[in-house]
Amino acid sequence: MVADEVPMDDKAKRMRDLLSSFYSPDPTMSSDSGNASSKLDDINSTSFDPDQYMNILVHKSNLEGLLQRHVEMAAEIKNLDTDLQMLVYENYNKFISATDTIKRMKSNISGMETNMEQLLEKIMSVQSRSDSVNTSLFDKREHIEKLHRTCNLLRKVQFIYDLPDRLGKCIKSEAYADAVRFYTGATPIFKAYGDSSFQDCKQASEEAIAIIVKNLQEKLFSDSESIQLRAEAAVLLKQLDFPVDNLKAKLLEKLEQSIADIQLNPEENNNASMDLSPLASAHEEAIHEFVEAVRAFRVIFPDSEGQLVKLAQDLVTKNFVITEEYVKTRIFPGDLIGVLGVIWNDVLLIDEVLPEAALSDHSLEAAKVVVTLYVRSAFSHLLQDISDSLLKVLKKDGAEQYSLEVALEASTKAVLQGGMNVLLDFRKILDNDSGILVRLRELIIDWVQGGFQDFFRQLEDQFILFSRRNNSAAILVHGLAEGAQGDKAFIGLVLVLAQLSAFIEQTVIPKITEEIAASFSGGSVRGYESGPAFVPGEICRKFRSAGEKFLHLYINMKTQRISLLLKKRFATPNWVKHKEPREVHMFVDLFLQELEVIVNEVKQILPQGIRKHRRTDSNGSSASSRSNPLREEKMVRSNTQRARSQLLETHLAKLFKQKVEIFTKVEYTQESVVTTTVKLCLKSLQEFVRLQTFNRSGFQQIQLDIQFLRIPLREIVEDEAAIDFLLDEVIVATAERCLDPIPLEPPILDKLIQAKLAKTREQNTISS
Repeated sequence: MVADEVPMDDKAKRMRDLLSSFYSPDPTMSSDSGNASSKLDDINSTSFDPDQYMNILVHKSNLEGLLQRHVEMAAEIKNLDTDLQMLVYENYNKFISATDTIKRMKSNISGMETNMEQLLEKIMSVQSRSDSVNTSLFDKREHIEKLHRTCNLLRKVQFIYDLPDRLGKCIKSEAYADAVRFYTGATPIFKAYGDSSFQDCKQASEEAIAIIVKNLQEKLFSDSESIQLRAEAAVLLKQLDFPVDNLKAKLLEKLEQSIADIQLNPEENNNASMDLSPLASAHEEAIHEFVEAVRAFRVIFPDSEGQLVKLAQDLVTKNFVITEEYVKTRIFPGDLIGVLGVIWNDVLLIDEVLPEAALSDHSLEAAKVVVTLYVRSAFSHLLQDISDSLLKVLKKDGAEQYSLEVALEASTKAVLQGGMNVLLDFRKILDNDSGILVRLRELIIDWVQGGFQDFFRQLEDQFILFSRRNNSAAILVHGLAEGAQGDKAFIGLVLVLAQLSAFIEQTVIPKITEEIAASFSGGSVRGYESGPAFVPGEICRKFRSAGEKFLHLYINMKTQRISLLLKKRFATPNWVKHKEPREVHMFVDLFLQELEVIVNEVKQILPQGIRKHRRTDSNGSSASSRSNPLREEKMVRSNTQRARSQLLETHLAKLFKQKVEIFTKVEYTQESVVTTTVKLCLKSLQEFVRLQTFNRSGFQQIQLDIQFLRIPLREIVEDEAAIDFLLDEVIVATAERCLDPIPLEPPILDKLIQAKLAKTREQNTISS
């Protein structure tokens, strides 16, 4: 035990030893005596040996150490003397104060015995006088009490004689409760003297009571009477000892019918609460009547608890079923709060008279279903709004007027603003601090987070569904355009979906995540093992991937559309018997028109990017001289002396010398999408060329068409080098499939191109 004590400093030890020596002369009382007996050299021990201590000190210390120890011991002795003196002074003052207190107590108590004796004498005197008064008034008191009993008896007799008249008046005024109270009060007298003294009164009273019983029975089974009045009638009948147990089944049936009449109309209740009209109070009155009926039933039929519990639970369940259907429609959060508040008030009222029903727990489970349906319904309506904004571009009556830019603007607003509005509605429900919603706070947070996770997954699935060309269900349901107009609108919708997916990833998800972190953090249902309900990183990855797929799908559909044009161009004529080229073929115009449509669509949806690989020459092409006649003359003079095979050799050398990156990653820019589409179309053109066999004229026609395409394509693409390379590959592939690959002379080539340009300008002037 000594070893477990907390170490003390030297001063504390000295004070303890002083107190021990003062209050306990026996050295065995000290807490350190057992341990100190074995330490003969301890100066504070009772078994201290001075000689041994000096021998140890002399052996261990030098002269300087002995002098230092001398100074320390002198200081300790002085401190001990001072402490002992202070201890004696303090105890002396306490003893003096205690002595003075004892003296004052003796002086104050000295006269108390005399006063107590005087008080006892006075009490005895009062008691003797009180006994004398009681003795003198005893006879009179007995007489007065006898007269009082006689008066009471006469009053009762008078009441018995007046009872038939009283009962008649109660019947006329329908004060059946008073009549039953009067009759039950007189029943003991009738039982004792009804066959002798009060026989006539008893007979008249029983006749009146029979009328009352009959009227109460009629009231009990009357459908026009309220539940509360019928319950009161049953209570009165039971007080009259009328057998009401056989009426239990009928009364419970009536109570069930009254529950069926208590209809919760959420719309009327919300409108009534806003307009302060009496519609809302009608439901409250019906519930109050039901509560009073339950209270009366418990009094009349004590064993009816099970049936009443079932009726109460059925009533609450019915109200929640109505609310479930109500929340599936588009409602405001205040509407939901109002309806749940009405149901919760009903539950509290019923719990007061029927706590065994445990309606609070029952309502909590039902409210979980209602709030879950509301959250799902809100996200479903948001998804529907986004779908409607997208499908307007495909409507039969709006595909032409409703531009892609407007569709993108409407859909982005629907996603972002709609998502924030849904969060605001959920926040209003979460901030409601009354009723049952407070107990669902943690669950609501989880439902909102999980709801957004599911919503974005469904939105991605909806986007994928819209991007399928064979989505006949959407065409029938929404009345979408079909045929060529529908195909054009559908392809534009895919481009809108691509940009909308990127907008959701880059803008919507961060804002939704920020708002959820600020207002909907927490939640405790899923637990740590399941992870968070809302995972923005996963959603961002999904929409990033979906946006890339939609962008590639748009490019592929546009490429397929143009490829059909190219296939028709190369499959129709007989290239082996082709005539000499007179002008640029009209398929070039159709090709450029399709590209112009693509350019117009991407300008509405995608941002503008940075153009690269711009070039000022065309590797010997004369198409750049279309707008400069002087340039044309120079090119004619410089190219007239070239051999016909020189052009082919130049193109062949280009294929081996230049290394151009043809296909790169598609970006969300106008130039990237147009460039990729053009590249794919030129590759398709090259493949179609390789399937044909050309004569010299056919080869020259392809050369003329390709040469004319160079400048228009350079104006709309970002990678001019790759486009020039692909155009050259088409010419080389044509030359490889040609029986006599002799190209057109540059002057003739330029002349035909200039003629086409002049014709195009003339057509543009006429059309404008």
